[in-house]
Amino acid sequence: MQFSFSEAERRLERRSVPIRPMPRGGDGLLSARAKGACLELGLSRLAERVSVCWNPRMRSTAGRATWPDAIIELNPALEGISESEVERTFLHELAHLVAYERAGNRRIRPHGPEWRRACSNLGIPGERAGHSLPLPSRTMRRKWRYFCPGCWAVLERVRRMRGHSACYPCCLKHNRGEYADQFRFVEKRIGA
Repeated sequence: MQFSFSEAERRLERRSVPIRPMPRGGDGLLSARAKGACLELGLSRLAERVSVCWNPRMRSTAGRATWPDAIIELNPALEGISESEVERTFLHELAHLVAYERAGNRRIRPHGPEWRRACSNLGIPGERAGHSLPLPSRTMRRKWRYFCPGCWAVLERVRRMRGHSACYPCCLKHNRGEYADQFRFVEKRIGA
């Protein structure tokens, strides 16, 4: 099948469209502050792309940074808590983007040493990975229970395991770490 040049261009344009559009509720002031902070750190390419918005769908999380889109999303409930929490969460999420930009194509841990260094550069040294804000917590009911027939260890999961899985401590102890069918987890559905 042959395509005209314009057909190929249209297909290429469709592929280059961002997969996830920026959520509504952009914040021009915080976006400008993020751009300025990136420029101060010498990250001009990140400064061109970074944007900050308020995401009303967020419930239990304070904020989220999306890489490589360079989007920072903040929970609108932060405004009702305090201005300092908005500031801290904004800088926390910006530190993620700074760390990923500096790392280039290298894989890094989300709250690893690169992120801690970025936090220090942004003026929040000693920042923690989690928060203790009065946001509703999200709990999911565990639907599946697995137990090892060797040691009777119990494992509960929200989602059902795919394929076969065995108890690693038993396999390590009795089969040099190799899979052993005799230690394969027995599945039981919790509730109905």
